[in-house]
Amino acid sequence: MSTEPLDTDRDTADKLKSLELVQRPEGSGPGRFIYWAGVLFSLAHIYFNTLGTWSELYVSAIHFGGFALICALMVPGIKGARAATSKAVLVFDILVGLAAIACALYLIGYEDALYDRGVNFVASDWFFSALAILLALEMARRTTGWFIPCLIVVAMTYVFWWGPYIEGMFGFAGLSLETLLYRSYFGSDGMFGSIARISWTFVFMFILFGAFLVRSGAGDFIIELSRCAAGRFVGGPGFVAVLGSGLMGSVSGSSVANTVSTGVITIPLMRRAGFPARFAAGVEAAASTGGQLMPPVMGAGAFIMASYTQIPYVEIIAFSALPALMYFLSVGFYVRVEAMRSHAHAVELETRPLKEVLKEGWHFLLPLVVLVALLIYGFTPTYAAGVSIIAVVVASWLSKNPMGPRAVCDALAQGARNMATTAMLLVAVGLVVNVVAMTGIGNTFSLMVSDWAGGSLLITILLVGLASLVLGMGLPVTAAYIVLATLSAPAIYNLIAETRLVELMMSGGLPEAARMIFMLVDPEKVTALASPMSEAEARALLAQVPQDFTGQLMSQALDPTLLSMALLSAHMIIFWLSQDSNVTPPVCLTAFAAAAIAKTPPMATGFTAWKIAKGLYVVPLLLGYTNLIGGSTEEVLRVFIFGVFGLYAFVGFMEGFLEGRLNPLLRLLSGIAALAMLWPHHNLLIDLAGLALFVVLFLYSRRIAKAAPAA
Repeated sequence: MSTEPLDTDRDTADKLKSLELVQRPEGSGPGRFIYWAGVLFSLAHIYFNTLGTWSELYVSAIHFGGFALICALMVPGIKGARAATSKAVLVFDILVGLAAIACALYLIGYEDALYDRGVNFVASDWFFSALAILLALEMARRTTGWFIPCLIVVAMTYVFWWGPYIEGMFGFAGLSLETLLYRSYFGSDGMFGSIARISWTFVFMFILFGAFLVRSGAGDFIIELSRCAAGRFVGGPGFVAVLGSGLMGSVSGSSVANTVSTGVITIPLMRRAGFPARFAAGVEAAASTGGQLMPPVMGAGAFIMASYTQIPYVEIIAFSALPALMYFLSVGFYVRVEAMRSHAHAVELETRPLKEVLKEGWHFLLPLVVLVALLIYGFTPTYAAGVSIIAVVVASWLSKNPMGPRAVCDALAQGARNMATTAMLLVAVGLVVNVVAMTGIGNTFSLMVSDWAGGSLLITILLVGLASLVLGMGLPVTAAYIVLATLSAPAIYNLIAETRLVELMMSGGLPEAARMIFMLVDPEKVTALASPMSEAEARALLAQVPQDFTGQLMSQALDPTLLSMALLSAHMIIFWLSQDSNVTPPVCLTAFAAAAIAKTPPMATGFTAWKIAKGLYVVPLLLGYTNLIGGSTEEVLRVFIFGVFGLYAFVGFMEGFLEGRLNPLLRLLSGIAALAMLWPHHNLLIDLAGLALFVVLFLYSRRIAKAAPAA
C-alpha cells in the first residue's frame, strides 16, 4: 500500500492550468475590470430575470455583448504567456469586446428601422449582422478551439452555397445570404434565439447560485458531510469522492470544475487508503461526470431539455433523480470491489462526528431546501434561483464567516467569470440550431438514422452513442447534447412511442379511434385489434401504416402523458450519452484533470474512468426500454431495484471480483445474472432468478475472501 503523500505542488498546478483556458491574471488591470464588470453584469441579469420587462431578443443581444467583452479580456485572442500580457494583444481584445457590444446596440437601435423598410438590408445591416456572426465564431474559437467555428461555417455555407450541389436526401434548394444573415442575427431562432434565452435565464441564474454557495463555504461543508456519511464504509475515501462529487456537481453543474475542486481532497485520501493512483483519479473523474446528471442543476441540460420538450423543469429533475442515483451506485460498486481487492478497506478514515459537522454547517442546507420548495410549489426556476441566492447570503450570517458586501461582490464576479465561456458557447451553437431549423435537416437525419437502424431502438441508441462520442471530441457536453437532440431526438422518440404502441396492441387495449386508422391498411385486421396479438403481428401491422398517419395513430392510441414521457426519455438518453466525452479517450478533459492531480498517465486514466463510468451506457438502455421514466410507482421501483443489483452483477462480471476473486465460470454467471436483471422484459420470475444467482455469487465470493488469508 502506497503511503506517499500526494503534493498539490507547483508541478500539479501547472498541469491543471494546462487543461484550462489561458487567462489573464486576476490582479492585473484587465482582471480588475473583469471583476467589477462581472459584478455589474450579474446584477443586470438578476434584474432581467426578476423585474425586467425588456424584449427577450434585446436581452439576449446584451447578454452576448457584455459576456463577449468579459470573455475577450479573460481569454486572450493569441495564446501564450507573453502574448497574453502584451499591450498589442490587450488592445485587440478590447476592440473585439467593444465590437460585440456595438453589434448588440445596433440590433436594439435599428431593428424597427429594418422592419419599416420591409426587411430590406442596407449596408449597415450587412456589416453588423456579418460582424456579429464573426465575433461569435471568434469567441467560440477562444473558449473551445476550432471545432465549433468550423462546424458553424460548414452549416451556414450549406444554406446559401453548397447545399444545392448535394444530391439525394441531404440536398437543399438554398436560401440567399441576406436571408441567412437576417435569420441568424435579427431572427428569433438565431444566435439570439431560444438557446441564448436559456443561457441568460436558467443557466446564468443557477451558475450564479453555485458561485454564491462556493463563496459562502458550502463546498467545505459538503466534503466534511461526505466524509461523515461515507467514511466508515468499506473503501470509505472512495465513497467520499463519489458522494462529495455528486453533491458538489448537483449545484455546480461543471464536471471539470467539480473534479478540480473535490479531487484535490479526495484523490490523496484514496491514495493514502491504498487505492491505486490511476483508479483514484478514474473514480473522481467518473463521479464528477455524474454531477451533471444529478438534480437540481444538471449543468445546462435540464433547462435546455425543458425548453425542447415543454415539460416543466421540476418534473424533469424529479424523473432524473433515480437514474442519477443508479449511476452513482454503479461507481460506488467499483469502489467497493477495488477496496476489497486492494485491501483499502483495512485503512480507517478519520472523520468528525456527524452531529458536530451538522452543528457547524446545517445552515448551508437551507438554500437548497428553499430552492426545492419553491420549485415544488410551482415558481419558475429563475425566480427560485434568485430567492435561493438571497437565502445563501442570509444563511451565511449564521456561520462563523458571514457574507458581507465584499463576499457578495466576489460571488457576483465569480458567477460572471464562470458564465462567460458558457454564454459564448451557447450563443454560437444557436447558429447551428438555426440552420437545422431552416433547412429541415434534423428530420432528414432522424429518418436516415431510423432507416439505418431498421426500426431497432437498440441500434438507434448505439448510433446516437457513436455520434455523441465523435461530437464529444470537439464539442463540450452541452453543445453535443444540443446538436444531437436537434438531429436525433425525433427518431428515438418515435421508436419509443412505437414500442409503447406495440405493447398496447399486444394487450388488445387499442382504442377504437386508433383501430379505425388501420382500416386504411387492412380492414380485415380491425376486429383482430380488439384482442391480444403477438409482438411480430403487431409490428408487421404497424409497419404497413403510412408514415403520414403514424403521428395521428400515436396521438389517438397513447395517452398524452405517455407521449410526453417518451419524448423526455428520448432527450434523457441523448443527454446521458453526451456525457461520455468527459471520460472517453482521446478527449476526456475530466479524466485529464484528475490525472494531473494524481500524477498518473492521462490517457490510461481516461480508460480507467471510462470503465468505471459504464453506467452512462447501461442506464440509457433502461430509459429506452423500460418504464423507469413515467411508469407507475411499482414499475419504477421494480426497474430501479433490479437495475441496481444488475449493475452490481455487471461490475462483478467486468472485474472478475465481488467480495473475492471470481473464476471464469463464476464471472460468466455474474454476467448472466446482470443480463437477467437488466434486459428489458416483463417477467418477474426472470428478475428474481437473476437476483438469487447474484446473491449466491456474492455470498460465495465472501466465503472465498475469508478463506484466502487462512490458506
